[in-house]
Amino acid sequence: MLCGAALCACAQVPEENPQIVAHRGYWKCEGGAQNSIASLSNAAALKVWGSEFDVWITADDTLVVNHDPTFHHRMIKDVPFADIKDLLLDNGEKISTVDQYLAKGTEYPDMQMVFEIKTYNDGVDTLYESRVVPACVETVKKYGLEKRTTFIAFSLTACKRVKELLPDAPVQYLNGDLSPKEVQAHGIDGIDYRYTVLHKHPEWVKEAHDLGMSVNCWTVNAPVYIQEMMDLGVDQITTNEPTLVRKFIAAGN
Repeated sequence: MLCGAALCACAQVPEENPQIVAHRGYWKCEGGAQNSIASLSNAAALKVWGSEFDVWITADDTLVVNHDPTFHHRMIKDVPFADIKDLLLDNGEKISTVDQYLAKGTEYPDMQMVFEIKTYNDGVDTLYESRVVPACVETVKKYGLEKRTTFIAFSLTACKRVKELLPDAPVQYLNGDLSPKEVQAHGIDGIDYRYTVLHKHPEWVKEAHDLGMSVNCWTVNAPVYIQEMMDLGVDQITTNEPTLVRKFIAAGN
């Protein structure tokens, strides 16, 4: 299936409720690969609200976009960028630096950049987090994307640190172990929980909204769970199937 990345991505994103976040970009089509620049462009061409991507920092402080802590069997935090810079994603692209990724993102002013800060031993490896979080914030500021970036992380420590450095940035906590009230008590203004957590605690959606917090959910691909999350009234659905979610939204309007 062709992604249609050549389509104009400059037209305004449609008003959709819930909003759609393409998980690791829109990659389930020809030429796509998770966390690739092509998939970022594909998401923009699809005119979704946001495109999610994952970020690690190398041993020599280069931020790179990749989901797993390893890339081609190399532990990213333990190697210099030179050791991985020419290694390829599934679509033939080289691994992207966050500089490259955000530079491309500036071309799509109507799309939110959903920036996941990946950490090791969340909240425990404070040395790693003390390096990666400020670097991520400074790179977002470098490209003037403060108003177009939503930060997400499994680490409560990382979320809190982002809010300290960039108080106005939307931040959503991923781990799913705290109620919205408990999350807000840490100064964090949103949750982004696995759909199974919200299935178990549907009351958390209303609780979050009553507190003025945003609610995202991941990674929702099956029709039954897409409909359930819509019925709960979440603000965003993160999915590998953005076109399918869009069909459900259109059917519900």
